[in-house]
Amino acid sequence: MHELVEFAVEKAQELGAKYAEARFEEKDGTEIVMKNGNPEGLAVLADRGIAIRVLVNGGMGFASTNVLTKESVLEAVKKAVKLAKAASKVRNKPIEFSEEMFHEVSYEVRMKKDFRDISAEEKMDYLKQIEEVIAGSGITVPMRFLAYRDFMWHKYFVNNEGAKVESFIPRVSITYNLVVLEEGQMEQAPFVQRAFSGGLELIERDKPWERALNDVKVLQRLIKEGQKPPEGKVDVVISPEVAGIAVHESVGHPYELDRIMGREAAQAGESFVKPEMLGERIGSEVVTVIEDPTIPNSWGFYLYDDEGVKARPRYLIREGIINEFLMNREYAYYLGTHSNASARAINYDREPIVRMANTYLAPGDYSFEELIEDIKLGVYMVSFNEWNIDDRRYQQRYIGREAYLIENGEIKYPVRKPILEITTKGLWSSVDAVGKEIEFHPGTCGKGEPGQGVPVWMGGAHARLREVVLRR
Repeated sequence: MHELVEFAVEKAQELGAKYAEARFEEKDGTEIVMKNGNPEGLAVLADRGIAIRVLVNGGMGFASTNVLTKESVLEAVKKAVKLAKAASKVRNKPIEFSEEMFHEVSYEVRMKKDFRDISAEEKMDYLKQIEEVIAGSGITVPMRFLAYRDFMWHKYFVNNEGAKVESFIPRVSITYNLVVLEEGQMEQAPFVQRAFSGGLELIERDKPWERALNDVKVLQRLIKEGQKPPEGKVDVVISPEVAGIAVHESVGHPYELDRIMGREAAQAGESFVKPEMLGERIGSEVVTVIEDPTIPNSWGFYLYDDEGVKARPRYLIREGIINEFLMNREYAYYLGTHSNASARAINYDREPIVRMANTYLAPGDYSFEELIEDIKLGVYMVSFNEWNIDDRRYQQRYIGREAYLIENGEIKYPVRKPILEITTKGLWSSVDAVGKEIEFHPGTCGKGEPGQGVPVWMGGAHARLREVVLRR
């Protein structure tokens, strides 16, 4: 495939492209689904193709093909150039890319236990383990959806500015959705996913069957012992899971520079953040939010983005101050700076756009015991059932699933569905202490038209929010 990718770039330049890139992508993998103990099917993933993107006279064109011949690739190149020329005639301002340093590099994530060497029957055993531990719990779980998925993601990227980047990233995940029935009441854990870049050893180390067992025990206890949460101004401690969804939705998305500049307005919404807000305070000095694709074995892992730019940690908020935005080359040029490698595409038939990877609240200095020891009345929100946020990413609310009353520095009984409604600035300004330990939770981040769902991690440390309003 190397020859075809390089052929595409050469032909685009011959046809008048000032800038040209081509990206080969291939995914091979399997998916197994089990419902209520019964295998529901086996899917085989096999997809590959080449994307071409060009700049001509300040206009951008994109095309792709899954017919991997020189004739088909040339037709895609011609289409991309034609679209770029047409776009250049209607643009008010030409598209330019930031200047970057490029590399010729190949990298891969090694697997200690390669899922390509394991049969589908053996992979199904991971789901059977979840079934077995739930059956042995004695808890009534009438609905059990379980899924296993793996795939190898191979990419080869070339542009006419010196980039040649090849990567092999294996990804593996287990997902479950469980409903508990107790005393005529039902409680449900929304889809829970455990996901990594790497081999089956990561699933075995994570033990999702133990997590699933804990989840059904929590739901049973919530039905039996759950009480109403306190209302009004109280202190709230949020877990890494809740902190993760909060940083993803109220920091990551509004800090995407294409969104800030209006590209997403008709698709995913706008942003309350403006370019001139760089350097403004948005939270307390203990709040630092990092976006880092380079975390080993993370679900959102990569070392070079889909524009060939080397990745690094991005400090979106540093000690409460808005520090940088997520940028690709196009939007970095508008600010007169460099890309921070935020361009991602989910497949060969999608253009790379500004995306998150792994977003988290950076750790602080407090143990969990220290976070709660002086709280007279509060709530510890461990997980959430639901979240909502407006299209400017400012007004939001989080509805707890597993949550507990905190009274005089001690964790008491479970409380049902505490509701935290707050603004983004109010949320991060109310944080006065952050825990030492961090955890991550996987997700699929949606954006773009046509839609692109990319793998991401969300998480961080526990955080204590002082005197925020809870509803019920």
